[in-house]
Amino acid sequence: MPALIRTRYLILASGLLAAVLATAGPAHAKKGFGGTDGETQEAGSGKDGTVSVTVGGVVFDRSKNGSGNSAGALTSSTSWTPPPCWYAPKYTPEQLQKEMEPIWDAGSTGYEWDAKQRDRYVNGHPYKDFNKDKTGEGYFWDSFVNEDFPPGWDSCTEQPFWVDQGDPPPAGIENAVTPEILAELAYAEIRVPSTKVTLAPAAETKVNLPTWAWLDAADFKPVSVTASVPVIGISATATAEPVSLRIQPGTKDAVTYPASGVCEIDDGRIGEPYAKGKADRTPPCGVRYLRSSGDGTYPLQATVTWKIEWTGTGGAGGDLPDGTFGATQDVVVQEIQAVNR
Repeated sequence: MPALIRTRYLILASGLLAAVLATAGPAHAKKGFGGTDGETQEAGSGKDGTVSVTVGGVVFDRSKNGSGNSAGALTSSTSWTPPPCWYAPKYTPEQLQKEMEPIWDAGSTGYEWDAKQRDRYVNGHPYKDFNKDKTGEGYFWDSFVNEDFPPGWDSCTEQPFWVDQGDPPPAGIENAVTPEILAELAYAEIRVPSTKVTLAPAAETKVNLPTWAWLDAADFKPVSVTASVPVIGISATATAEPVSLRIQPGTKDAVTYPASGVCEIDDGRIGEPYAKGKADRTPPCGVRYLRSSGDGTYPLQATVTWKIEWTGTGGAGGDLPDGTFGATQDVVVQEIQAVNR
């Protein structure tokens, strides 16, 4: 079908009008397959803290995700991005009929297009009477769109197609849900804790005095999100594990420890807490400022790199591009004052 008409159909059939999404918020999703037609549903939280939301045919379990006001989304360390749109089971035969016939009756898509659609889904080219004779044996798959409408959101232009239960989607259809696609969608839902590091000295430091830096091991643990499509029995879990911390002092007049500014994880923690008696030691992770910040501060940036691995149905698994998450904190650096007697 013409691209313009197909795009219009995507918007109508998938409930993705921008005005609706703007009022629905990120916790709302169109209930196509498996729900009442034409409605939205707000996410709920179970007694165990599990939050599962049906978004675009996919259910997300975020119960092991990072939480809190300071948690944030990862930025891929490469140009890779999660799928902007994908295909998943959406309709039973009866649901597709209920979705399509009002569109045809309205005539808004034009007689020619409506006639071709009736031929496709009613007259047996290739589906007869919406495949009702195969009810319970499969589903019509259709496209879903990332609600942020990233570039490429309108690239999934395949018309709804039938897939028998237990069979893979037709070859050549890009972004039809598989465990790997689910892992990529789960990656986009990962939230990691703040990377504000603990510094010693804390309130302010001195010129040429090593400042120790570390992250609280109690809050700095792997997080994960699971994405699944229960009606076809596939799932994938993307897990983010911290591997290193990069310190950027906020000025060229500084020396980092180690010299690269990258502190690797060691025995489940990054950096080492300062303790009495360590004043003469070089910190395994930290910074030494060579010049005072004067009346201002230096913007120290701490960025954690997270390694992303995934596992999925049927023993599938692998790696996804590393992700990073950073925060900036102000550091006061003062000159050491000599006392003359």
